[in-house]
Amino acid sequence: MMRTSDFDYHLPQERIAQTPAEPRDASRLLVLHRDTGSRGGEPGIEHRKFRQLTDYLRPGDLMVFNRSRVIPARLHGVETRSGARVEVLLVRRTEPNVWQALGRPGRRLRVGAEVMVGSDTIGVRIEIIATHQNGLRTVRLSDEALIERFGELPLPPYIKETPDDPNRYQTVYADAPGSVAAPTAGLHFTDRLLDDIRALGVKHRVGHAARRARYISSGERRRHRRA
Repeated sequence: MMRTSDFDYHLPQERIAQTPAEPRDASRLLVLHRDTGSRGGEPGIEHRKFRQLTDYLRPGDLMVFNRSRVIPARLHGVETRSGARVEVLLVRRTEPNVWQALGRPGRRLRVGAEVMVGSDTIGVRIEIIATHQNGLRTVRLSDEALIERFGELPLPPYIKETPDDPNRYQTVYADAPGSVAAPTAGLHFTDRLLDDIRALGVKHRVGHAARRARYISSGERRRHRRA
């Protein structure tokens, strides 16, 4: 059986960029030539800049863009009975004020538990109304409109620095709130690059698809079940 751990590899911390390239399309682009063999010294591989993407597009090509905007879906609060600090990560909205969510520590977030984010005067009360075998919980928020005020952008765990400009974690074409993780490949596009792509005659489609924040390994599933 294939496991997510089969794809683990060592990545030194100092090789993980903490701040994005400026401008966006100055980021690096790895090109793999599957049909033409070696170019530039390495078998079938070129190292380019993202702004050079147009070198590999042709009229009639189709590109599909996810225009969903990342919401501040990570909420830190206090479990009201124990006073313990907990985290709730909203994953998918199922109906007004009701969400599927991940939470930690799981032992504090059983059915019936309540979490207070902010204060009793101004804040969001989160009630755990169901738990599921895949580690998700169904939660009810007292007022989901306050997510924008009290939530944080769900940055990946390997990013330790909060961006000065929250919009840097959004694509330039994002306009439909609802995603809980950025469509990361899209972060490198600029308005100018998009204009260049259109000028080539490349077709593009823009849609909305919210993403779940992360995958859960088989070991994590077992831990969630015990929680």
